[in-house]
Amino acid sequence: MGSGLTVAVFGAYGHTGRFVVAHLRERGYVPVVSGRDAQKLNALASESGLEARPASADDPAALDRALAGAAAVINCAGPFATTAAPVIEAALRAGIPYVDVAAEIEAIVDTFTRFTDRARAAGAVVVPAMAFYGGLGDLLATAAMGDWTAADEAHIAYGLNGWHPTAGTRASGAVSRQRRDGRRVRYANGRLEYRSDDPPILEWPFPGPMGPRAVIGEFTMADAVTVPHHLSIPDVRTYMTVEAARDLSDPDTPAPAPVDARGRSAQTFLVDVVVRSGGRERRAAASGRDIYAVTAPLAVEAVDRVLTGRTRTAGVASAGEIFDAPDFLRALSPHITLDPRP
Repeated sequence: MGSGLTVAVFGAYGHTGRFVVAHLRERGYVPVVSGRDAQKLNALASESGLEARPASADDPAALDRALAGAAAVINCAGPFATTAAPVIEAALRAGIPYVDVAAEIEAIVDTFTRFTDRARAAGAVVVPAMAFYGGLGDLLATAAMGDWTAADEAHIAYGLNGWHPTAGTRASGAVSRQRRDGRRVRYANGRLEYRSDDPPILEWPFPGPMGPRAVIGEFTMADAVTVPHHLSIPDVRTYMTVEAARDLSDPDTPAPAPVDARGRSAQTFLVDVVVRSGGRERRAAASGRDIYAVTAPLAVEAVDRVLTGRTRTAGVASAGEIFDAPDFLRALSPHITLDPRP
């Protein structure tokens, strides 16, 4: 448990940030809420009784004040193309671990490219994409690999019954698409490939009760960066259910609406991962509710493991690289349900 340690949350008043703040408190940590919108920040501080420290990504001195005395920082403020590097710089100055919930492929690549050598030299820990997208798929793929040192391909299929994107998701997505000129991204032949052709539509055999669903193949996902960063897999393919992709692309799709006391929406998910090597195949899957709410236990569990020394490396690392993936996934119960199939 957190034992009263302070954790700074940048972008704390956002949809995902609020889930992260609540989960930190449940785990015994004391969140310090931060972000650039002073009005929203003060409203959150007033209703929660937490300390507010306004800061913007373009103000290093304010970021330093926001992180002062904190044991770690969780960055929930997108677009991460704008916020990740400045908050990482502040974390390095403060000498504390950094975790973010980025799903922007370009921002994640930037983090690995820009900070790998510096973070390793400093013995610092930087974990990007520690969220539903990027983190969970990476953990499942790592768990599925088991004792394999390499595989021919990995398939990560997202079975969402729908996707009501937040304002932050839309803003981050717009920046990401602009940076890649509207092209989609896949990881093939051992490298990121940018494609302008239409992605394939196929059927994915999700386990019950979801069952087979139409999916968009090669849907641009953060797993194309996090998985091959540390696993020797030259082909990583990602899939998204057609109805969820349609919701995301529709500008009239409303934001997620809370339906329970925890603020979760009714949306459900099933992430199904298959890794193949030669004629052999291994699988891992997890299901749950609300992709934004489940990001909170992922990010907070990561911080807890870093602060208690349950890590495998230092520097910039993805979830499956730095943590014991099977143990981490088990620790997420009851937030996710692991599929019992081998």
